[in-house]
Amino acid sequence: GVMNFQHIQLEQQGYVATLTLNRPDVHNAFDDVMIAELLNALEQVQHNDTVRLFVLRSNGRNFSAGADLAWMRSMAAKNYDENIADATHLARLMQALDDLPQPTLCLVQGAAFGGAVGLAACCDIVLAESQASFCLSEVKIGLIPAVISPFVMRAIGTRQARRYMLSAERFSADVAKQLGLVHEIVDDLDAAAAEFAGILCANSPAAVTAAKQLIADLDQQPLDTRTQRHTIERIADIRVSAEGQEGLSAFLEKRSPNWKKDS
Repeated sequence: GVMNFQHIQLEQQGYVATLTLNRPDVHNAFDDVMIAELLNALEQVQHNDTVRLFVLRSNGRNFSAGADLAWMRSMAAKNYDENIADATHLARLMQALDDLPQPTLCLVQGAAFGGAVGLAACCDIVLAESQASFCLSEVKIGLIPAVISPFVMRAIGTRQARRYMLSAERFSADVAKQLGLVHEIVDDLDAAAAEFAGILCANSPAAVTAAKQLIADLDQQPLDTRTQRHTIERIADIRVSAEGQEGLSAFLEKRSPNWKKDS
């Protein structure tokens, strides 16, 4: 059901769960409370079999300004061990979003700075408005984008990370698309999200989850006999699975598969 969160909203309509960052007064900056709530929400979604698409978005003019200033000030006053504990929560959040079994769609308007770039990089599909802008701003204030770096580097590649993580330049939605961080620039985030919901929810839920897991497992792996064996086992597994059997039968019998029946 709907939980009472302070800084976020989580709701489900049909097969789509939408998580909305809801601190527009501070440009959806995140602090320890928001990180804990995001982790809680992701855990709920992960175990909810009725969710076939997870949408991450935010209220207000900006997607997220990154870390909250008051929270950063409190971190500066804490010792090394306390900072380790704190950064661990953020790392867990990025990993949980990256590992979510369901496909994830991120909708970006306005500014996406610092950790917000990390959230986008952990999503499967990122849509941005043409006026959106991005920045890995950490070095400007004497910090580094450490916890988000593996996800950001995987999204934009080492070569571009070497520029944008060192320069802290602000870059446009167009550039973000060229870098591979953003998939599409759209006029209307709501309409585009509805379109992608239709596309993704028409596919076999088990197959989509298996495909996402396959990509995660193969990423950065050498193309050796072990990898080949892994892919052979995966296709064999899914061919004999319930949805694999249903999908093939439906295709051969020229009918709709049963996961398309209701939405």
